[in-house]
Amino acid sequence: MKYLVVNESDEVIATKERGELLPTDIVRVSALWLTNSQGEVLLAKRAASKKYDASKWGPAVAGTVEEGESYEQNMVKEIQEELGIEIAASALRPGPYHRSHGRNEYFSQWYFATVDLPIESFTVEPKEVDELRWVSPAWIAEKLASEPDLFIKTAPASWPKLLSFNLN
Repeated sequence: MKYLVVNESDEVIATKERGELLPTDIVRVSALWLTNSQGEVLLAKRAASKKYDASKWGPAVAGTVEEGESYEQNMVKEIQEELGIEIAASALRPGPYHRSHGRNEYFSQWYFATVDLPIESFTVEPKEVDELRWVSPAWIAEKLASEPDLFIKTAPASWPKLLSFNLN
């Protein structure tokens, strides 16, 4: 699979295989903040085998945009692959879009969606996810403040903004 490499204006300038990406290459990432009608947020614990943020809690779904995909198309595909459910593009609500710097360089497009499914309804990809959990926004806020190492590296900086959005 080839990933899109973009410039500082988020314009595609190249495609590269994962192993060809340089630390300075900017890619596109889509992520999902999934809630239920009770206002809980679905978190995914990244697989222990992951190179980065192994065994850390992250968003329900996240993925790098591949050649031939838009942010939205990538999100629909990643939901199916990582959770084993289908959410139509029309049910995705665009959320924050921003540029991130650090270990990786990327533009990130967040999406919001709401589903009422028990954990048992999801089929996770074991290479991606070790565990799913519905949690309250209050639990997330408290744990971000008291135990930020439970979460992916970017969570303490970006998730408070997501918690402040009207998710339903």
